[in-house]
Amino acid sequence: MNNSVTHTARLLGAALRALLLLTLVTGVIYPLALTGIAQGLFHDQANGSQITADGKVVGSSLIGQQGYSLDYFQPRPANGLGTNSVNTQYKLLLSGATNLSADNEKLIKSVEAAKARVVRENSTADYKVRPSQVPADAVTSSASGLDPDISPQYAELQVHRVAERNGLPVATVEKLVEDHTQGRTLGFMGEPRVNVLELNIALRELAARS
Repeated sequence: MNNSVTHTARLLGAALRALLLLTLVTGVIYPLALTGIAQGLFHDQANGSQITADGKVVGSSLIGQQGYSLDYFQPRPANGLGTNSVNTQYKLLLSGATNLSADNEKLIKSVEAAKARVVRENSTADYKVRPSQVPADAVTSSASGLDPDISPQYAELQVHRVAERNGLPVATVEKLVEDHTQGRTLGFMGEPRVNVLELNIALRELAARS
């Protein structure tokens, strides 16, 4: 009987020591080591890829924003965003795609309305946009609804409107878009893209100097 109790106590003691050791290694040492490596080698990414302007954080390069005035470059639509009913202090809480098929009548009407709006808003006195010029990303939302980038084609489509509303030469705004166009990752992954938030921050600084 005593041997059985002693053996059980010894097993429980070993299990407890193993639990404490594994908790220390996997719950403290390992997370701290990864955090240290991330902060040391990938500081910006580890802290949310934040973008600052005038000394303040204005967003993340990974998350698109809505609500820009027509003085600025517009992002992709965000039709897939859900309704925030959990914390009404914030406008956005949920994200996602519309999950509508390509032949869905609701999606077709949404795309047609978006195309007409893009043509109307980006046509100026000296430049008329044709419906055939409107790229797909100008009228459809991404899978998350939070895509921070637009295609160079969509950015170029907006150049004349942005230049007119900010009193800037078209060539100057075209150069701004060119300077903020990123190529394919590693030269072959993805598509060329323009980060809207970064482009609009540069636009605001350029307009202020002018």
